[in-house]
Amino acid sequence: MKIQPVILCGGSGTRLWPLSRTTYPKQLLAPLGGLSLLQQTVKRFMTDHYDIPMIICNEDYRFLVAEQMQAINVTKAKIILEPCARNTAPAMALASFFVEDLNQPLLFCPSDHQIQNFQEFETCIEKAKASVQENNIVIFGIAPTEPKTGFGYIVPASFDDVFDVKQFVEKPDVEKAKQFIAQKAVWNSGMFYAKASVILDQVKKFLPNTHQYCAFAKKEASKDLDFIRVPKDSFEQCDNISIDYGVIEKSACIKGVACHDIGWSDIGNWESVWALSPKDENQNAFIGDVYAKNVTNSYVRSDGVLVSVLGLDNIVVVASGDAILVADKSKSETIKEMTVHLKDKSRSELDHHKRVYRPWGYYQEVEIGDRFKVKRLMVKSESKTSVQVHYHRSEHWVVVSGTASVLQGDDTKLVHENESVYIPAGMIHAVENPGKIDLHLIEVQSGSYLGEDDIVRIKDIYGRT
Repeated sequence: MKIQPVILCGGSGTRLWPLSRTTYPKQLLAPLGGLSLLQQTVKRFMTDHYDIPMIICNEDYRFLVAEQMQAINVTKAKIILEPCARNTAPAMALASFFVEDLNQPLLFCPSDHQIQNFQEFETCIEKAKASVQENNIVIFGIAPTEPKTGFGYIVPASFDDVFDVKQFVEKPDVEKAKQFIAQKAVWNSGMFYAKASVILDQVKKFLPNTHQYCAFAKKEASKDLDFIRVPKDSFEQCDNISIDYGVIEKSACIKGVACHDIGWSDIGNWESVWALSPKDENQNAFIGDVYAKNVTNSYVRSDGVLVSVLGLDNIVVVASGDAILVADKSKSETIKEMTVHLKDKSRSELDHHKRVYRPWGYYQEVEIGDRFKVKRLMVKSESKTSVQVHYHRSEHWVVVSGTASVLQGDDTKLVHENESVYIPAGMIHAVENPGKIDLHLIEVQSGSYLGEDDIVRIKDIYGRT
């Protein structure tokens, strides 16, 4: 029987701010270039040993996830949408309910981790196979390279290939971490391997409320385009708890496997991004438009503006379109504390970039002033915005490239390059790209209120009404 990979695509990845944002989290990014972390995770399992991966993600990310899957030719992945965040225990239980054969082994993996030597990891999976067949849950541990304080530790009861767990320890200080490493403790990777039936049995035993409401959610699930939706009123009743706290640390059927030399990283901070990035002779990783002199052991990234750095060591500089981070590289683990401050101050830079993605394409803020806002819009081929109305702003659209089919009230007309159209406040409107190339427009908004919540969707092909 093939293994069913289950990709847990939750979390906001605030530790990679300002590159990651609430609306575009770490797993959807490509901090090392090339494919996104989610795409890399899914592609690892595109072999004959595995079924097509199942993805559990927040409904807010559904179109971004689907688009990234299409980009790597994964068209049949089962994408289950969480209507609200409830941590890993409900996510894993819900996934288990959607497996047709409850004896099928499931491999649960976070969507934002790096495994450079997947062949070696498959050796670890093979070691765990017999234990899974004996109705255990196997947790994969990572052999530590240093006494890091940002990981949970698993202390083994023996040095066997598959071991009983003596103790779970949550993020110890450095001295305790050294003691645990001396006991051959391993980092908790957040990867689990078990039959669907065993996951459900253990969730039912320790989190009966979660089991009950996940069962309700599965029964009431519905198909929406390429996604599977579950009702919020059921799923939100689940316990908001990790599988570690809710089940793993209480269960008697837990086994561990230590993974050596698999090249694992959770890419949990900018220091780990630096460690995985190609570096020059001074141990620097420079990405984008960067000028540096007398700089060592540093990570400097620009997604636009020129960044100049002089005479510094062991720093991180990340410049995005609307925010710049400058930090001691060794302290990048604490960036989460700063993002809490940004949240308390309601800073929009925490939530979204200047470029905001939509199922039809994206918009990007260019300029904001008193009673006006300028945006650049891109509408993908054969895509369409919702039929909508704004009550506090009017809009002028200028087509830069491509052809737009514009709905204005009861009329529809084609608007070509260098032509414009005016949408007064209160008019029903939409724009569609009927062409084969991307449609680019400049939108100028004017009015007394320009918030993104001044929108009433009347009709939407993406189910957002």
